[in-house]
Amino acid sequence: MTVSEQSGRIVPSPLVGEGQGEGSAGRCAPPPQPSPTRGEGAIELERVRADFPILREVVRGKRLAYLDNAATTQKPESVLRALDGYYRHRNSNVHRAVHELAERATLAYEGARDHIAAYFGAAREEVVFTRGTTEAINLVAWSFLRPRLQAGDEILVTTMEHHSNIVPWQLVAAEKGATLAVAPITDAGELVWDEFLARLNPRTRMIALGHVSNALGTVNPIEDVIREARARGIPVLVDGAQAAAHLPVDFAALGADFYAVSAHKTYGPTGFGALVARREHLEAMPPWHGGGDMIRTVSFAGSTWNDVPYKFEAGTPDIAGAIGFAAALDYIRALGLPAIAAHEHALLDYATARLSEIPGLRPVGTARNKGGILSFVMDCAHPQDIGAILDMEGVAIRTGHHCTMPLMARFGLSATARASLAVYNGTDDIDQLAAALLKVGKLFG
Repeated sequence: MTVSEQSGRIVPSPLVGEGQGEGSAGRCAPPPQPSPTRGEGAIELERVRADFPILREVVRGKRLAYLDNAATTQKPESVLRALDGYYRHRNSNVHRAVHELAERATLAYEGARDHIAAYFGAAREEVVFTRGTTEAINLVAWSFLRPRLQAGDEILVTTMEHHSNIVPWQLVAAEKGATLAVAPITDAGELVWDEFLARLNPRTRMIALGHVSNALGTVNPIEDVIREARARGIPVLVDGAQAAAHLPVDFAALGADFYAVSAHKTYGPTGFGALVARREHLEAMPPWHGGGDMIRTVSFAGSTWNDVPYKFEAGTPDIAGAIGFAAALDYIRALGLPAIAAHEHALLDYATARLSEIPGLRPVGTARNKGGILSFVMDCAHPQDIGAILDMEGVAIRTGHHCTMPLMARFGLSATARASLAVYNGTDDIDQLAAALLKVGKLFG
């Protein structure tokens, strides 16, 4: 299967506060609609690649094949312009001053919230800005679950969870005398559905699972999980870090209680993300951090809190991060998630076939419903050595336990090598990866 490169150029829609003059610096464009394309919305690969300056870098004297997208994605020019435009033309704190720069910053910042909320099918009051998925999960663990948790209660997770969706629950469970229940997975990396259902009981106070596994690529049946949870009155948190740039997420239709995302895995800046949460939960949750915008009144006798979502956003926010994240989501929206998904799935099929030709290579994670992640081991070399040799060939992958040590233990491994796909990857990247893996076999075989 090959990747189509026959469509016309796809131009991202206008970004939040993208204008450069004083008259346009504070404007907030409405959330754009996907740009029409020829070829049934196919991605024109070279045009997309031209949007990402870093892909023109030469690494170790070789063309860069960047296949570490599950760790972090590269940033398109439109996101870089949005970040630069804020610092050049709008740099000020938000919500406080009445001068023009503050007005520009506030308009762009709150416009970003509108864009982010629209992307995830949520109300703006349901979008809490965080430093990323990890902080979003911690916020739910400490502010939502901790006050409700009692000794003997259980929190249900799966074997394939990222450490960020394990450790926060362990911390609050240890304090309250609760325990972590773990749903098993098959050798293919799929949730064992009957075993998952068997672990739901009157003591289950929270279900937390990833939408897409960062180490296996497994796409979990979150709609089914949410349906079963709602029938039992159990809240659900979905770790959407690996899904937001690849799969459509309609928070209202999904019915989850919480959905956590990171900007840097969706072509946006690092250190920024969001918790999308049902408003009734946010209203009932106590503040987590104190100071700054999260207050309404302060006296030495006591304080009162701001409305949601600001109740959870203490201190000066990452204003540029919000603007950059909105710009990244606008970029994805302009390309169109259906086109992105078709491109990545075709490339996953191609990569799976190419890697099957490598002697001594064994895939780890072969779920039937799978995202663009290929984890593997080789008989002849440790993953760390594989990564080092690939780097010398200009191929960037990730090696290690991928912050999923319990999952590695499930497969009897200490580490894997992982190639992960994004919209700017093509068959040439996979061919470069395969050629480099053949060199690994020659060196260590």
